[in-house]
Amino acid sequence: MNAIPSRPVADPPADLDCTAFAKGLFIDGEWRRTVARIAVVDPSTERALAEVADAGVAEALAAVEAADRAAPAWRAKPPRERSEILRRCFELMVERADMLAALISLENGKALTDARGEVAYAAEFFRWNAEEAVRITGDLGTAPSGANRLLVDYAPIGIAVLVTPWNFPAAMATRKIAPALAAGCTVVLKPASETPLTAYALADLYRDAGVPDGVVNVVTTSDPGAVTAAMLDDPRVRKLSFTGSTGVGRTLLAQAARSVVSCAMELGGNAPFIVFDDADLEAALDGAMIAKMRNAGEACTAANRFYVQSGIYDRFAAGLVARMAAMRVGPGSDPATQCGPMITRKAVEKIERLVADATSRGARVLHGGAALAGLGYFYPPTVLGDVSADAMLMHEEIFGPVAALRRFETEDEAVGAANDTEYGLASYIFTRDLQRGLGVARRIESGMVAINRGLVSDPAAPFGGVKQSGLGREGGHHGVLDYLEPKYIAVSF
Repeated sequence: MNAIPSRPVADPPADLDCTAFAKGLFIDGEWRRTVARIAVVDPSTERALAEVADAGVAEALAAVEAADRAAPAWRAKPPRERSEILRRCFELMVERADMLAALISLENGKALTDARGEVAYAAEFFRWNAEEAVRITGDLGTAPSGANRLLVDYAPIGIAVLVTPWNFPAAMATRKIAPALAAGCTVVLKPASETPLTAYALADLYRDAGVPDGVVNVVTTSDPGAVTAAMLDDPRVRKLSFTGSTGVGRTLLAQAARSVVSCAMELGGNAPFIVFDDADLEAALDGAMIAKMRNAGEACTAANRFYVQSGIYDRFAAGLVARMAAMRVGPGSDPATQCGPMITRKAVEKIERLVADATSRGARVLHGGAALAGLGYFYPPTVLGDVSADAMLMHEEIFGPVAALRRFETEDEAVGAANDTEYGLASYIFTRDLQRGLGVARRIESGMVAINRGLVSDPAAPFGGVKQSGLGREGGHHGVLDYLEPKYIAVSF
């Protein structure tokens, strides 16, 4: 096992007061304080950054009430006016990018470079959906019998409850809010309690951009099960959009079924990364570092299972070890950091459990392999070689900076291994043979495939998975359609 250098400890930026973003719940354009509070902890230092309001069922239903009052005026607003407001949200995010990135680094722990990338990505959802808002058109056709015309109109689906995770606190919120507002819906956002400060900073931004009171409401809670269930049981709520684990997604689907609420689910992943013998080695390593180490591996699209053909395996393993060993581990707010901490101690313990299981089944630790001592929830970049097919981390999402390598001989073997999972979100393929790459992409069971690149997400493309990785799509034109109800009108004229 290679030695891991100790990490530096950095203080939060002196000019960023995290308590300024903890003014209360954001309901109907106002800040509402609560007696109960939730501590927000910096995972780099384990120090409390601020305390945010803790909503109960009553406050959550007040947010639904505010969204209901705001709905008629917002859905009646001309598409161009909604578009201009969304465009202004984009512009303000760009103006405040440094502040938002610093805030994300503090409460999430991600490297500042990754945080800046997230802010840029998050802002693009407002720019894209500002353009989509004025392109929501219906259809007109003739019935095959010729008896009448078929008119299809689109209407906002209604109040949407948006539940977002901690790993991308800006992007997961804007990826849902922007298309919902473009479609004419009002929303209640429930961000993760680990990273709520970014959501509240963005709430201020929406108001400054001209989003009317009640159109976007933000509530944090330490009791997400009861709060979300109460909102889903309210007959005024007609949409649930959730990003998070498959287990929680199953529970929410069952709750939503009681009121037949439309659901969009972006759930877990366990992405395969397939490298064929004919791949450009340096390009494959570049792609591996992006697909594996963006956000320190805490991403649903992260490459976890590396299937490398035997002819290139040893060179790929050596190159990956060299790159992972060179990464600087440290606090997210340190500009030199390349790999920040995990979000909680529990997350580190999960990684330890999965790595221990893999080594007990014969995997070799090529680099890393042990949590770092001291304050903060740090686990170093890790490479495991010759991982057994029955190791738990080949079937369970690891959500951390661990790359598990396994050899393969034939294309059929690689495809079979890639599909041997309940998940189907993202996949990565590296080969110089485009025909092979496209053929394998068609055979792999996932909603997204990247060929010869390590980044698959794009605001202009439909993001989502198959099997137990989710339902529906976010981004692209498909993202707006998720917040619209088609209405068919039979008409004669």
